[in-house]
Amino acid sequence: MAVLGMGIGWRPEIADAVERLPGVDWVEVVAENVCADHMPASLTRLRERGVTVVPHGVSLGLGGADRPDEARLARLAATATALGAPLVTEHIAFVRAGGRRTASPALEAGHLLPVPRTREALDVLCENVRIAQEALPVPLALENVAALFSWPGEELTEGRFLAELVERTGVRLLIDMANLHTNQLNRGEDPLKALAELPVEAIAYVHVAGGVERDGVWHDTHAHPVPPRVLDLLSELAGRAAPPGVLLERDDDFPPEEELAAELAAIRGRVPATGRLPERADVRRPEVPRAAEAARERLGLGQAALLSALVAGTPAPEGFDGARLRLQAVALARKRAGVVAKLAPELPELLGDGYREAFVAYARTRPMTGGYRQDALAFARHLLDAGRPGDVRARRLLYRWWAERSAPRPPGRAARLVHAARAVLAA
Repeated sequence: MAVLGMGIGWRPEIADAVERLPGVDWVEVVAENVCADHMPASLTRLRERGVTVVPHGVSLGLGGADRPDEARLARLAATATALGAPLVTEHIAFVRAGGRRTASPALEAGHLLPVPRTREALDVLCENVRIAQEALPVPLALENVAALFSWPGEELTEGRFLAELVERTGVRLLIDMANLHTNQLNRGEDPLKALAELPVEAIAYVHVAGGVERDGVWHDTHAHPVPPRVLDLLSELAGRAAPPGVLLERDDDFPPEEELAAELAAIRGRVPATGRLPERADVRRPEVPRAAEAARERLGLGQAALLSALVAGTPAPEGFDGARLRLQAVALARKRAGVVAKLAPELPELLGDGYREAFVAYARTRPMTGGYRQDALAFARHLLDAGRPGDVRARRLLYRWWAERSAPRPPGRAARLVHAARAVLAA
């Protein structure tokens, strides 16, 4: 099997720099950010040069109570085929909860949330992984995630949870060194113990990334330089077994090209050689029993209660650290504010320095229900209903922005007259 080598996360903001960086053997692209039938020109050029491209999914929610969505799986499969990828990757996480199974509102986290490390949750995860494996044209590797909190009543360490997942499904692993570091600081978990318990022969590749300490906890931001401790963990892993690939992740606050090159060089210095991708994991096709529906229902209820506390302001479920959940809720709202600001830059322009604070206050009790673009519209409407912003001209501009985008098609003459009248009244 092929060696991946040294890679970097491809993002549109640094696409030109990635093409120029020396020694880049492969790139990873967020699967949901590309279309199988219309790939960015930069990725096409990289592939023509022989650079491997791996799609990295963020929305399957394989750790959730529901079975994987067929449409999402089909889209991921099509992306992998279009890219000629040797494998695809996803996360051991849940990203949505509620809905039909729990007779409660469907909620989206907009974030990768940890699953409880219990045998019952592992049963559900294993069945979901097997469904995904059967739908994908290439092997699947799953990533460990970072978290600010722990589930009560966990039965397995992170290392044992991952080891049993591999044993039962044959899935590969994507081990994120930064996430191990984050969980050490936030949850007191020993990353060296986790590495010792891992089946290193199942590792497809590893991530390294940066973060920052804020509010007394470590936030895995992917927007800061890689800290020395993460590089030390990478050296520890490389001393046990050479990983087939190592990838630098950066998702925001992109530094100059020279800094990216320097980080890649520092990472390369910690991994003098790379191994080979493990043999196709599904050759032996371990039998995975069907998870009991009762187990899915219990997991679904627990995840819905937790997510509701994080995005809708309901009380923290019993057994959780309420202070940690409040920190996580604020972090989710801040992340949501950042995504909305990128999709609708007019909002922070109109609100100025008060944008982020206003959005976080709005988001703490108002879950996202229709995607980030709809979220931006709902936030604007919320401000207008409250008579904000205080500046009359800014409020008129905000109303015009909202009115032009809230209808399924541009407003006709009569609608424009109504909007104009309402804008005057808003003054």
